Amino acid sequence: MIRYDLVCAEGHEFDGWFRDSASFDEQRAGEAVVCPVCGTARVDKALMAPGIAKGGGEPVPAESGPGAGQPKYVAGATPDAARLLELARELRRQVETGAENVGDRFADEARRIHYEEAEARSIYGEATPEDARALHEEGIEVFPLPVLPEDKN
Repeated sequence: MIRYDLVCAEGHEFDGWFRDSASFDEQRAGEAVVCPVCGTARVDKALMAPGIAKGGGEPVPAESGPGAGQPKYVAGATPDAARLLELARELRRQVETGAENVGDRFADEARRIHYEEAEARSIYGEATPEDARALHEEGIEVFPLPVLPEDKN
């Protein structure tokens, strides 16, 4: 497998994995490689900086050049997937700007608010799947925030 940094005609940068160079060329010619942000099939390989090995044999990531520090997206997403990703980002932005981040105290704080032991307000934070299940069983409505591609970097 080979990973390419890609860029669409609109300047959105993302990456894609292909069996080999010919596979990328075939998929691109068949318009199977599309920008996950805007949906265009006008995609080219971007200039890639090589990983340079340092003393312990670990590569040094390329952190300069076009798009450095910007989120990367995965090739092959459809325009519908790009729209869904856009909506997920907007939902997350609204929650994060309109609610208090209580971190790993989320389950306890949600209970305190529900049982009127704390001021009613919008909160978000972290909960284990078990805590989320228990909250639902107590009648406390919670939902997970979408995990975005940039969260995994």
